[in-house]
Amino acid sequence: MKRSKFLEKQIVYAPRQAESGTPIGDHCRQYGIAEQTFYAWTKKYAHLGISELRRLRQLEEENSRLKRLVADLSLDKHMLSEALRKAV
Repeated sequence: MKRSKFLEKQIVYAPRQAESGTPIGDHCRQYGIAEQTFYAWTKKYAHLGISELRRLRQLEEENSRLKRLVADLSLDKHMLSEALRKAV
């Protein structure tokens, strides 16, 4: 999974700072992000704190790793069953 160049506190703080009434475009230019990114962050992380966001990222990374592991193991199983079928 690609690592974000933004810190957790920046991701959490950006949507909260925009609630002050300043235009969204100004905040996006300040952080160097697109408005679509800002709205995605707002939708996904607005209710989270920094520690919760870190935990969420850890869980997403672990989930990704486990999915790759399951895919590798199922491929191995398929290859072994094919070899067994050909041997018999």
